[in-house]
Amino acid sequence: MTTGIMLVLMGLASSQIMSDNLIESIEVTPRIEIAEVPSKFSAFREMGCDRYVNVFGGHIFATPTTSEDRLSHAAGVLAQYLDNDEDGVPDNTSVLSQLVSRNVFIIMPGTQAEMEDLEMEMVEEAGFRFGQDLYGEETKPDFLVNGEINAPDGGYYDGALEEILHPITHYGYANAYPEAFGTKRGTNLAKCMDAARGGYFERVPQDGPKSGYPAEAWYHYTDETCDYGCMITEYIYWALTSILGTQDFPGRQEDLAVEWELNTRERVRTGDAAVYELLTDPQYRFPTKAPDGNYKPLAFPVTVVPIVAVEDED
Repeated sequence: MTTGIMLVLMGLASSQIMSDNLIESIEVTPRIEIAEVPSKFSAFREMGCDRYVNVFGGHIFATPTTSEDRLSHAAGVLAQYLDNDEDGVPDNTSVLSQLVSRNVFIIMPGTQAEMEDLEMEMVEEAGFRFGQDLYGEETKPDFLVNGEINAPDGGYYDGALEEILHPITHYGYANAYPEAFGTKRGTNLAKCMDAARGGYFERVPQDGPKSGYPAEAWYHYTDETCDYGCMITEYIYWALTSILGTQDFPGRQEDLAVEWELNTRERVRTGDAAVYELLTDPQYRFPTKAPDGNYKPLAFPVTVVPIVAVEDED
């Protein structure tokens, strides 16, 4: 089971760079191609990345230790999260606008140990501060094939389904719909999470029967480095992927018991009705089909995505 790590780098916001250059919008297409790292992203190249994929204006960078098939899979997962019906048009331009305005990126070293050795200061100094790491070793292209989950045990999972979703919800949905999906107390999503944890907790509680949480909790995340906003990002991941069915296979419920109890669509619908209603509300256009990385758009239209102002944020 993987633990998400959001990379919020301090420095000049990438949207400020766009604003300085008077960029009001960008054009994106569903075309996915693995290429050398472009010169405008030289900081990533100097840090050790040798390949790049642009997915609807989002960026994926990989180091040489990440295989081509895993990089391609990650790009397909990102594309399917953004264009779930695969018609070639992003499903929610408001969310995508928040992502491209921040130059959100995924960085794919081969292993966690390699990630820890990367000099992320180079990226910070170049103005890129909204990122997410995804290790090649946790990316599993064989996990979901033709709608079937292939997992030898309850601990086997495609990390791309988690780590790529994190920035989409944390930077995209939270900013496009701050009252509904913002990562602070009082939003609709936060209220759902407080109910799921059995109360409002800034940090992991210590005196309850479920990993410190009250007995009535069904979400009891225990990473003490994860603050309230981080807990919300993890919560929406558990809920949405359970609704999409990727947590529903033999041994998975037992493997997740320490953190999350509602690992199927039906368990979320009946056990956490508020978040189920929120994430299946058609106005927000969340994915309705689990990404398998095999993205095949029906057409290749051009979509204009507005660039919005981004204030300095954590």
